[in-house]
Order: sequence, then structure tokens, then C-alpha cells
Amino acid sequence: MEHLMIPSHQLAMWLLTWIDGLLEAMGFSQGSAAEEVVYTTIIIVVAFFVGWILRWGIVLLARHTRLITRFEVGRQLVEQKVITRSSHIVPPLLFLSLIPFAFESDDVALEAIKRIAIVYLLITIGVALCAVFGFLWTQYDRKQNTRNLPLRGVLNVVRGVVWLIVVIVSASVLMGKSPAVLLTGLGAFAAALMLIFKDSIQGFVAGIQIAQNDMLRVGDWVIVPSTIANGIVTDVTLSAVKIRNWDNTIVTLPPYTLVSTSFQNWRGMSDSGVRLIARAVLIDNSSIKAVTARRGAEMLRRVGVAGNVATGETNLSLLRRYLCEYLRTHPMVDSSQTIIVRLMPGDAYGTPLQVYCYAKTTQWVEYENIQSEIVEHVIASCPTFHLEVSDCNVVVPT
Repeated sequence: MEHLMIPSHQLAMWLLTWIDGLLEAMGFSQGSAAEEVVYTTIIIVVAFFVGWILRWGIVLLARHTRLITRFEVGRQLVEQKVITRSSHIVPPLLFLSLIPFAFESDDVALEAIKRIAIVYLLITIGVALCAVFGFLWTQYDRKQNTRNLPLRGVLNVVRGVVWLIVVIVSASVLMGKSPAVLLTGLGAFAAALMLIFKDSIQGFVAGIQIAQNDMLRVGDWVIVPSTIANGIVTDVTLSAVKIRNWDNTIVTLPPYTLVSTSFQNWRGMSDSGVRLIARAVLIDNSSIKAVTARRGAEMLRRVGVAGNVATGETNLSLLRRYLCEYLRTHPMVDSSQTIIVRLMPGDAYGTPLQVYCYAKTTQWVEYENIQSEIVEHVIASCPTFHLEVSDCNVVVPT
């Protein structure tokens, strides 16, 4: 093997000696093309075998000895296959260190094989970096992202940058040119690239605006009037915002839709711990009458309210006075918030009597029960004050 480079380590020397003996036994001459092919094939097998052994050994060590999985971080490294994906770097590194000894230093075939191996190495580095960034994002989002900011879009941007760099460097390696030259050439296709990646670029800009202005978080209840979206935000990425509606259907919207149009976020209500009740009952106009002081005081006594009644007061004003007291003492109404029982603009069908207060819960089922109980009580209290609820089929303003 006089034409080959002298191995600098024992593994390459042993392989060359073994291959020489094998080819000599088979009748091939030393330094032939067959020797180079056999050596290259063996190096590929050895490189991938060593990589497989390494991955298998790490996983076996982690699962059976618990040296890694007894710690939360180590367990996540194994579950997310970060170590396994990072170990893919080993085969191309081993291959690149051994392959030069199979060829002459200026061999064209060696240069082509090395370029292909370097591209494969770059791809494995990209896979490893993406796995590491995904692990870091998971740890931060789980423990430190207390505001539930939509950071998955940032993760997707980082991954996109990694693969863009891998593609550019790989192309420069295959063409034998500097990455800077390639980037200069790509400048002419900038318009086409912007058109191709328009959604990703818009999603990235929208994601920055959403995060910077704290417009949206995972877990928020949002309503987008121009769409059928009305539910909880489950995920925010560069290309999509996923919203789970109350009927468990999933609505997917591009992020820039939320930035370019208006949407309603109920986070303020959730954070406050109270939720507004603003319901109205339509009172029949013909039942609204002025009452004497004695009769009015008697109506208030029936519902347990003490107070003077001025001459000329109506039964509707007495009902409003009672309902205000009822809401102030209701165990599920927040008395520190605004409490109003007011009249809305009426018409020939009746006068809307609106109850305006805040429930001490934001849970949907509990809120609806409290709201329904209050409305039912308003309707049930009307006969005590000789008022009638209109049976007209009209929409009551709230």
C-alpha cells in the first residue's frame, strides 16, 4: 500500500493491514481500486456500528443504572431523545478521520466522498442543535415561563435559522465555494425567497408583536369576531395559532390575522377573579304604577327591607331598591365592585330592568348558575311589587 497515506492511529493501520491480507488472499493486487472500495465500505460500516453502539450504550446506561434519569433534567434528556440525536454526530466524524487513508492525497474520489461526508456531518449537527434548543425551550416554558408567552414561534425561528445555515454551508461545501459567495448570489433571489416564505416571515413578525405587546398567551380565552374562533388558545407557532372552541373543535388561524384584525381577549376578566353579570328583564309598562307611602312600606316589609317610602314612588323603584340590597348581600356577588339596578331605554313592549353586578367566579358553569339564579329571583320578586314581566317576544338590550 505504498500509494496510501501512512495511518496516524492504530485503528486505521490495523484495518489497512487486514484489508491487504484479505485482498491478497482473493487475488487482488495492492493499491487497486478494489482495495479503496473495500476500505471505504468497511469504514462506513464501522462508523455507523460505533454510532449505534454509543447510542445503545447511553440509553441502556440511563434506563438501567438511573445515573441520569434519577434527575428531572436527565429524565427529560432521555425522553426527548436529545442524547440519542446528538450521538448521530459520531459516525461522520469517525468516517472523516479514517477515510483519507484509503486514497491518495490528491484523489478526486476522496474529495467527493469527503464533501458528502461533511454534508452529512452538518445535517447531524443541525439535528443535534434542534434537539438541544427544543430541550432548552421545554425546560424554560415549563418552569420559568409563568406568563405562558407564546415562545414556540421563537423556537421555530431558531430551528429555521439553524437549518438555513446548514443548507447554505452544505451547498458551499458541495460546490467548493465560500458561503459568503453563495450568500451574495442568493441576494438576487431575495424577492422570490420572500414570496416563498411570506407566511413564515409574517408569522415571525406577528409573533414578535404578540409577545412584545403581551396580546396573547397560551391558555387565554379569545374571541375573533371575523372567524368562528371562540375558545382557549392551546398553541402559538410561526404559521398557526390553535384555538380550542367550547365544543372541542380546533380553529387554526395565521398569527398575522390576530395582529391585522381585532380580537377580544378575556384574560383581564380571568385575572380579576370576577365576571360581569348584565342581564335585563322586560317589565310590562301597564304594571308600573305609583304607590302610597303606606303601601310601599308594606311591600318592602314583605321582602325584609326597611326604609321610608316617599309619596309618588313607583313599585318599580321599590323593586330596584330591594334588588340592590339583595345583590349587596348575595354570597356570590362581589360587593366591592359596581352594583347597579337600572332602567334601560324602553318602548311600547315594555321597560328593560337591568341587573349590573360582578360574580365572584370566572368559571363558566358556576357563573351561569349565579346569573340564572339572580334573573330567576328578579322575575319571582316582580309579583310582590305588583309588576308583570312582559311576554312579548322581543330582544332585551343588555
